[in-house]
Amino acid sequence: MKFSIFSVLFSGLVALVSIQAEVRIVSAAGAITETICALGARDALVAVDVSSVYPAGTGSLPKIGYARQLSAEGILSMNPTLLFVNEDAGPPEVVKQVESAGVKVVRLSNHHTPEAAMERIVKIGEVLNRQEAAGKLAEGLKADLDLAKTQVEAANARPKVLFIYARGGGVMNVSGTGTSADAIIALAGGVNAVQEYANYKPLTAEGAVAAAPDVILITTRGLESSGGVEGLLRQPGLALTAAGKVGRIIAMDDLYLLGFGPRLGQAAKELCEQLHPSPKTAKQ
Repeated sequence: MKFSIFSVLFSGLVALVSIQAEVRIVSAAGAITETICALGARDALVAVDVSSVYPAGTGSLPKIGYARQLSAEGILSMNPTLLFVNEDAGPPEVVKQVESAGVKVVRLSNHHTPEAAMERIVKIGEVLNRQEAAGKLAEGLKADLDLAKTQVEAANARPKVLFIYARGGGVMNVSGTGTSADAIIALAGGVNAVQEYANYKPLTAEGAVAAAPDVILITTRGLESSGGVEGLLRQPGLALTAAGKVGRIIAMDDLYLLGFGPRLGQAAKELCEQLHPSPKTAKQ
């Protein structure tokens, strides 16, 4: 009888500790969500933002909206113990309200550099007590980036690349400097065709022609929303550029290309290969 009572008490204690130790994560950025999953903590995710579409399955999780338009009520309704956000997430008062409710908020740098990408992996690993997995993930990222760097150094040219951010409805914006698109173009051995301004501005025929791109870069969803290659080239000025005349358009997945997450090195390598195709690839 004493043994039975002890067993019941012990089982109850284990269950209590398990409940108290349960980690419930809300992630407000696609690259953060991807990192959490890559570190083996996918099962702890209870909600994500709308940019969290990778890996497969995360898209079915409850959504908390856009990272810069968060709702405290929506986040808190998920009973999280952890909220991961980029530094520019907001509104700031909403993030503070969630923190005041007892949720641990982890703020991460949103800089578009390889160093920042690796630092984010390491920090998330520390918070989740998965330091070893984070170390391996960061090492893999660095190895891929080193390969991309080697490819870039072997290339003979630096093509001018015009990145267009499109979201349907005729909305077309062009990347200047200081964006994730600007950064990934440089990592892949290209030159941003627009150096006159920072961030994004609407596409104009004059601007497209003046940029004189050798390559037009766009996200996969952006190209689809534009009506494919033919639809894109009907946009102001693009058909008049060198890239438009020969149809040299590269489309890559949004999060993969611009997220600066664990797959950054792979994305840089792939873009580099498309910007600097080998003679054999070019013939194909």
